Amino acid sequence: MRPETTHQVSFLFSDRGIPDCYRHMNGYSSHTLKLVNAQGTPVYCKFHLKTDQGIKNLPVDTAHKLSADDPDYSIHDLYNAISEQRYPSWSMYIQVMTFEQAERFRWNPFDLTKVWPHAEFPLIPVGKLVLDRNPANYFAEVEQLAFSPANMIPGIEPSPDKMLQARLFSYTDTHRHRLGPNYAQIPVNCPLRTIKVRNYSRDGFMSHDAQQGGSPNYFPNSFGGPNVVETASVSSFKLSGDVQRYNSADNDNFSQVALYWNNVLTTEQRKRLAANIAGHLKNAQEFLQQRAIKQFSQAHPEYGRMIQQELEAQKSKSLRFTNSNL
Repeated sequence: MRPETTHQVSFLFSDRGIPDCYRHMNGYSSHTLKLVNAQGTPVYCKFHLKTDQGIKNLPVDTAHKLSADDPDYSIHDLYNAISEQRYPSWSMYIQVMTFEQAERFRWNPFDLTKVWPHAEFPLIPVGKLVLDRNPANYFAEVEQLAFSPANMIPGIEPSPDKMLQARLFSYTDTHRHRLGPNYAQIPVNCPLRTIKVRNYSRDGFMSHDAQQGGSPNYFPNSFGGPNVVETASVSSFKLSGDVQRYNSADNDNFSQVALYWNNVLTTEQRKRLAANIAGHLKNAQEFLQQRAIKQFSQAHPEYGRMIQQELEAQKSKSLRFTNSNL
């Protein structure tokens, strides 16, 4: 009942939906962010991390077996590769879109369910991410990690992406609930431990950072507390339009799915995608199956037809299995 999800679901149920470990999968910011240069001029951007090990995916039957026999398969693979000094790496790229281009773009540039075509917004190489050290204590260094999109350095800022705007505060609230009000004092969440902390966040349960001593906990103050850093100020920009509740279900939710179906997937990959979707639909009620087929057909008639054929084949196979056991 959410046609916006058709694009993401098509990725999820394709071969890409079951990566063969972390080393063989890409990473994406998904969200649109802003980059701001030294002159204060902002542009919109997306971040991409492309695996240097190459994309590899697992067949469905192998993934089922691993989920039972070795549910930590991907963690084992990553740990072993690093410990054997086969350091996994990802090449980092960005896509850039000006504010003027965003105004003219045929899709909402902040829509998480859409991508920016590489032909129009080419990937610009930035650098590499290399993992060259395993955690000494998995709980302390991994399970206590507290990532948040609200933690941005000067020059990277949030865009009007409405889901990103929600995550700016919801992630930090989650960390306070999961790890406590002083989660930012946990060493793994303080990458710059050699720099003296100066902020107005202190005290509360399990506070153990005494670096700030008795400095004031209010702003502004007359006792040398930290002040505004002008270089870290957020850029300004103009917006126009009506503020209202907006239903995105009526947007163009299918043309990018058609591009994926036509230009990315091979014939065999399309068959596996249709079979995977049918495998999850076969136990749904008939009217729900038909609704799903109609929705995928809006992306491409062949897409819906192949799901229909797979459903009929899987139902027939299930019926033959039932009759043989009677």
